[in-house]
Amino acid sequence: MTGFNFRKGLMMAGALTLLAACNPDAEPSGSEIIAPAEAQSTAEVAAPMSVPQNVEAIHEGMLVMDTHLDTPAYFHTPDYNFSVRQSFEEDGTHVDLPRMKEGGLDGGFWVIFTAQGPLDEASYVAARNQALLRQMSIRELAAKYSGEVELAFTADDAARIAGEGKRVVYQSMENAYPLGTDVSLMEAFYIGGLRMIAPVHFRDSQFADSATDVSGDSFGGLSPLGEDLVRKANELGMILDGSHASDETVYDMIELSTTPLILSHTGVDGVYDHFRNIPDELLLAIGEDGGVIQINAYGGYLEALEPSPERQQAMADLEEQFGGSYYDLDDAAREEYSAARDAIDAQYPAPRSSFEKFMEHLLYALDLVGPDHVGMGADWDGGGGVEGMTDITFLPKVTAALLEAGYSEQDIEKFWSGNMLRLLRQAEEARTSELQSPNVLK
Repeated sequence: MTGFNFRKGLMMAGALTLLAACNPDAEPSGSEIIAPAEAQSTAEVAAPMSVPQNVEAIHEGMLVMDTHLDTPAYFHTPDYNFSVRQSFEEDGTHVDLPRMKEGGLDGGFWVIFTAQGPLDEASYVAARNQALLRQMSIRELAAKYSGEVELAFTADDAARIAGEGKRVVYQSMENAYPLGTDVSLMEAFYIGGLRMIAPVHFRDSQFADSATDVSGDSFGGLSPLGEDLVRKANELGMILDGSHASDETVYDMIELSTTPLILSHTGVDGVYDHFRNIPDELLLAIGEDGGVIQINAYGGYLEALEPSPERQQAMADLEEQFGGSYYDLDDAAREEYSAARDAIDAQYPAPRSSFEKFMEHLLYALDLVGPDHVGMGADWDGGGGVEGMTDITFLPKVTAALLEAGYSEQDIEKFWSGNMLRLLRQAEEARTSELQSPNVLK
């Protein structure tokens, strides 16, 4: 355990939050941002499970980070307020400043997400603009709440920022699609603070094959442009993220990259065989290369969940109405689809996985590759969360479960942040670029 408490003396505040829910029972979809859960009365709001006081103290004394926070998707929405507390039961959200304090979450990687679209120049330009605005919104958060959060650019920044009582804001890009065919655009995002990048999302991109695109392999792994992306990430000192990538893509990334990979939000095939999960032999290869898997809490990837017959019929009718995938729709149709999906979710809620199943994935990975290669990327505000761990206020429960399983405080500290920061430090040490990220928010 570290010698100081990162959150000692912090006051509780509050936060209304975001609306980012995945699609657990239609088609597999990483962090697809759709509608919020139906609001419920405050009487229905579940309280976080209490843990023994000594465990709470251990958790509070650690630097606790998550590598996949989809929360920025709602920074520019009219109802979002980072400083006002809400609850999953009320609006389907997971992350805000008060809940970060309650759950002891010091920060992590905040996501620049862009859904996969057509591979043409006009679509690349639109995606680029969207991604730049998303990065701008993250920087705006850091400026607006400068007394509470701070942008982080290096591995050493995390302990310093948390030690000052602030939340840590690293940036990642889920899906490199906005780069178009010009990987030099990574330099602009790097200067703005980007430190992790994933080449692909739900569909094959111009860079690589996706784990969930079953239409047929486009490249058999990385494309030539994807190879350029890996080299550019190494040059800049970014962590490469293999989440959402096909197994062949991940193998290609391991072979080509000069630094280890991360899987920022992924499960294991050994517990549930799913396109988005990783087989033992590939996880062992990632561990042998020094990489890390961050276990997600997205129910549809933790176990097979059977929706009610009524929900199945409603979803089938929705798909027939829109005549194809969400990703094939234009912006107006996506809004209409999301509103219809919101109504279905309210009337026929999707089935949910459990904290026990999440822990089964986590302990399986720990048994297979050890505590130097496992962390947490729950996909908060991107579809993550399970019964028994509905938002970030439940994070001390994970620490309690790991202690009960026999892991040491040193092991658990690696899990929460040490492994992730090791990868970032390795990427920094291997970088050859001289670009810097000036902190000019004020």
